[in-house]
Amino acid sequence: MAVNAPFTALQVMQDAPVIPVIVLNDVAHAVPMARALVAGGIRMLEVTLRTPQALACMEAIAKEVPDAVVGAGTVRSAADAKAAANAGAKFAVSPGYTSAVGQACRDQGLSLLPGVATGSEIMMAQEDGYTELKFFPAMQAGGPSMLKAWGGPFFDVRFCPTGGVTPQNASEFLSLSNVACVGGSWLVPADALAQGDWPRIEQLAREACQLKLR
Repeated sequence: MAVNAPFTALQVMQDAPVIPVIVLNDVAHAVPMARALVAGGIRMLEVTLRTPQALACMEAIAKEVPDAVVGAGTVRSAADAKAAANAGAKFAVSPGYTSAVGQACRDQGLSLLPGVATGSEIMMAQEDGYTELKFFPAMQAGGPSMLKAWGGPFFDVRFCPTGGVTPQNASEFLSLSNVACVGGSWLVPADALAQGDWPRIEQLAREACQLKLR
């Protein structure tokens, strides 16, 4: 039986203008990084399943930073969804979409932002009940002009463009009526993590919160 998620996908998307896309290689960085992002106004945190330490990092954040909402990125299988939920994740983000991943996230009580890059993929996700989607890789797949084109046939879909989104072009995406937020890795730079520069990450979060939807 599917489990109700604590947050809808739209609530995840509308919490702040940017969802940080986070790659963590050291569990010791997880909690102070999450605290810095929350202090800067960003609480929906997408920790990608791209490193062996990712699940442990999610678990540490979920246990020690109660104001943060942990999400799992790069969810590609039912096993990923289950592991993420067990680590304390409340939402999931996938680079593409399959019905199996969608059902697994429902079963685990994870809201899902499925990744799409074509009209056919949007239709597949919609057939399974998903209307809040991640447009990925956003810049490589057509950028703002593609989203504008989709606004007609997919008028009932809201997107989170991710991939190539920067502080310089984020506002162009956010100005579109079918964009609810963007995903960006710039909030947690690798060098800031390596140096433990938490004030810098907090400042980047504050600046991201100043980005405005249309």
